[in-house]
Amino acid sequence: MTVARNTTDEPSEDVVAGAKAERASRNGPFAGIALFLRQVMVELKKVVTPTRKELLSYTAVVLVFVVIMMALTSGFDLLFGWLVANVFGDGA
Repeated sequence: MTVARNTTDEPSEDVVAGAKAERASRNGPFAGIALFLRQVMVELKKVVTPTRKELLSYTAVVLVFVVIMMALTSGFDLLFGWLVANVFGDGA
């Protein structure tokens, strides 16, 4: 499995500087919303979508994990049900 890009989640310096300049120049109620939306668009440009092969492999991993967790939960439920039935005298 390969990663498409090695980037950090920290905002770039130009985004931070631009945000501070925008905040200093405008103080209206909608200016903050507009600034937020611009920053969201900048961050969305950094998103890397997985390839089809990666997506299928991630999906398979999640499905296998869910099936294993369902089996464990069902097994524990049956075990504890059997124990409770035997302790309280309702078991066969």
